[in-house]
Amino acid sequence: MRQIFLDTETTGLDWRSGADRVVEIGCVEMIDRRLTGKTYHVYLNPEREVGDSERIHGLSDEFLSDKKLYRTIAEEFEEFVTGAELIIHNANFDTGFLNMEQDRIGREKVTVLCPQVIDTVKVAKEMFPGKKASLNALCERYGINNAHRTLHGALLDAELLAEVYLSMTRGQESLTIGLEDTADAASAASIALSGERKPVRVIRASEAELAEHSKVLQDIGKKAKCLWLPPVVEATA
Repeated sequence: MRQIFLDTETTGLDWRSGADRVVEIGCVEMIDRRLTGKTYHVYLNPEREVGDSERIHGLSDEFLSDKKLYRTIAEEFEEFVTGAELIIHNANFDTGFLNMEQDRIGREKVTVLCPQVIDTVKVAKEMFPGKKASLNALCERYGINNAHRTLHGALLDAELLAEVYLSMTRGQESLTIGLEDTADAASAASIALSGERKPVRVIRASEAELAEHSKVLQDIGKKAKCLWLPPVVEATA
């Protein structure tokens, strides 16, 4: 299983109208729950001013002025992510912006190239109802050092998300004991996350086992009140 942890930085929040643009993309590759060390990272000229978003990511108009335009990196970005399962913190935001950028230049949407997307915000809220689900909060919860995260950065955040995700899903490794290879293990972890499970096999007790169980309950009932035995109804005249 090939998974890509992905994050973007943008000039704002409005991808629907195309008013805001992507200024940074960061991706980290994982195969069979092992980080490969392979990454994709690029800064982009948004063809507009970054405005107030500079205080979030620290990328200035001057810094971005000589960076590549999205249309010049679209093909290499597609080559890196196509077919992989994307793991994104607040996925609708990042896929919304990337789909918009792809649409602007007449290319296939990212969610078509990568139809499987895990939103770790949703996963965290299901695991910890009522708790904070920000990346910083999850780093604190799992003891992941994020002291160097003074500003948002796409590659840094993708790397932190990879550590968070592995910590969030580590308990699933116990589900994979006895599986023959790591691909099966990764599949089992994915099934546990998605909630899609095979039908449970029901093994019923035999007549002999039921009789032995009844005998044990009767023996308990002779010494003390047994909650598992039906109450004795006394006969009335």
